[in-house]
Amino acid sequence: MNSYDQQAQKELTAWQKKMLSKPSLLNNLSKKIQTKINTWIPEKIHKAITVAIKQMIRGVLFGATHTTAQSLLTGNLQQREEAVQKKIDWYRNTAAVEGGITGAGGILLGLADFPILIGLKIKLLFDIAAIYGFDVNDYKERVYLLHIFELSFSSDAHRKNIYTKMIDWEEKRKNLPEDINQFDWRNFQQEYRDYIDLAKMAQLVPVIGAPVGVLVNYRLIKKLGITAMNAYRMRIL
Repeated sequence: MNSYDQQAQKELTAWQKKMLSKPSLLNNLSKKIQTKINTWIPEKIHKAITVAIKQMIRGVLFGATHTTAQSLLTGNLQQREEAVQKKIDWYRNTAAVEGGITGAGGILLGLADFPILIGLKIKLLFDIAAIYGFDVNDYKERVYLLHIFELSFSSDAHRKNIYTKMIDWEEKRKNLPEDINQFDWRNFQQEYRDYIDLAKMAQLVPVIGAPVGVLVNYRLIKKLGITAMNAYRMRIL
């Protein structure tokens, strides 16, 4: 193991400890508030949002397979991660610009940011997977992508559950159902909404919407990139 791999291993170990850490008091309180708010929302609204996000994600998942480069079959970890970092930087800057434009455009454009940002996030994950050498045409690799997405944008308690599903993935993937409809879409959309609700609501506020959109989108993509890098390191190192 060279010096780069050793440093990557240290970062991975620290990240893994964080994934298994106990939820903070602030996070627990925030989650309880969000859960209470969700009980006020009619069930038919929850179902409608679940279906909408499910179809949105499915569309991006299966569409991105046609626009993603072939898996990279050569290169050491450092070379791959230098390429990954360039991708993260590009998507992060693109998302920041998009967030600023939609944030400055009022409520209608602000709402349009939601599907656009999801598309950028999923496409980034496809590109990262390909750079690490994984075949995104494999349905079970796309499930792993969904787990990375969920891991990035969930409460601390749910994060731990998702992380344990990803440990020893090569074995666990053998028992996955063949139908992506059996994926837990309800929890997926609920955790994602709860995670970004407050930030995205602020983006709809006049005057501050644009700078909030830039900052929030920049940070969300950055967090997704770091999570993805460590998720794939976990399978490679």
